Amino acid sequence: MSEKAQLRRSLLKQRQSIPVEEWREKSDRLTFHLQSSPLLTQARTVLAYFSFRQEPDLSPLFTDPKYRWGFSRCVDKSLLWHSWKPGEPLSKGAYGIFEPHPDSPTVEPNEVDVILVPTVACDRQGYRLGYGGGFYDRLLSSDDWASTPTIGIVFEFAYLPQLPVDPWDKPLHSICTENRFHIIGAP
Repeated sequence: MSEKAQLRRSLLKQRQSIPVEEWREKSDRLTFHLQSSPLLTQARTVLAYFSFRQEPDLSPLFTDPKYRWGFSRCVDKSLLWHSWKPGEPLSKGAYGIFEPHPDSPTVEPNEVDVILVPTVACDRQGYRLGYGGGFYDRLLSSDDWASTPTIGIVFEFAYLPQLPVDPWDKPLHSICTENRFHIIGAP
């Protein structure tokens, strides 16, 4: 098993062992830091995710009418983005993650102000450890999305000094945990 795969398994196990009350509290604190970050306060269209397997839950933000929210659908090896508002129908996709209806309006790259990226872990240089499917690696490497600001969303225990990095990995612009909002490259 690769170093990344071992680390992924260990961190996911640790995340899923967080008691629900603690997970809710950490998610709420993370959401608070995110809401007051300059990248989000200046944004209009935000790509986000629905919490899965005890990822930090950002759903309290989704009712804020200031934002247009986009969520992904996994289609083949790509993420397609659709706008979604609370109350609109969702369905479970191929990985058991909630997705907007395929007929909902699409969100184009040039409309997006920031992407909230789910991660298993992030490091101080902005590199992320994902779930191993490569969906976000492909997205963030494409010319259409390369300049869109990204915020890695991760609990503090998985914000590590350094992760194993592959040549195709792209660093995120900033990281948000329940303890802080950190812009990569800033002191």
